[in-house]
Amino acid sequence: MKQSVKQSDGTGSVSPTLGRSWEPLRGTGGSQKDKNSLRLVAPVWNRGTSGIRGLSRSVDPEGSQRKGRTLLQFLADHFYDVEAVREYLLQKQVLKVLRKNRSSTYIKERYGPYVAGAYFILKQGGAVKFQDKEWMRPNGRGLSGELWKLREVPIEAVDASGCAITYQGLDNLLALQELQSLSLQCCPHVDDWCLSRLYQLANSLRELSLAGCPCISERGLACLHHLQNLRRLDISHLPAVSNPGLTQILVEEMLPNCEVLGADWAQGLKLGPEEQSHDTASSPIPA
Repeated sequence: MKQSVKQSDGTGSVSPTLGRSWEPLRGTGGSQKDKNSLRLVAPVWNRGTSGIRGLSRSVDPEGSQRKGRTLLQFLADHFYDVEAVREYLLQKQVLKVLRKNRSSTYIKERYGPYVAGAYFILKQGGAVKFQDKEWMRPNGRGLSGELWKLREVPIEAVDASGCAITYQGLDNLLALQELQSLSLQCCPHVDDWCLSRLYQLANSLRELSLAGCPCISERGLACLHHLQNLRRLDISHLPAVSNPGLTQILVEEMLPNCEVLGADWAQGLKLGPEEQSHDTASSPIPA
């Protein structure tokens, strides 16, 4: 439902009401500066509204009568162009990741670092294994009540595959000084800076999986030289690593007692198509 825009005087200024966009009426001589400054509509966020649905009801009187108002309708009502929509969605995504990586000070103070670390991983959709216990995973009914009874039981393994763990979120894991196995497989936000913090687990960590992490490069892998107690390391499928084969050889030399899983040792050392064709052209033709 479009709202009307009323002209207040003959100067081209407008008296906007919340609608699809704000712009001077045709024929009123609105300046280019006015048009540029009104690229993004600024709706009023009332205290009684929350999220997209709440805002749509506060803007559109008929919004409270409609059910299933779509995200696309909301974006069309409140944004002027695609760039503004993209910026808005990016900010929402960043805020969501930041909220997921907050440390729960209350849980840590009341139940200790083991329960706090397990709570953090389980809320992200991962799994944890307490010492002499079965793997604990989240379910549709929420967290298991047994979790709160394990404040004195160390965590020996964490499976955080695919979780949105960031540099700040690692604070919840670095306090687990008895952690022996850690899987960060396919974590989209784990990068070289995150690996630079893992030295704090050097005394206990035996297994580490970094397979499929898109932000890990050779620089981050070089930080693992502190982890001399590692016995198994998976560095396969790292797209940011430019030369997987050579990198694996260097990591094996850096960690001589560790089994390094990854690319075939010759991957990245073979000639590329252009070099192969050039080499073939320069070679003598057999008689």
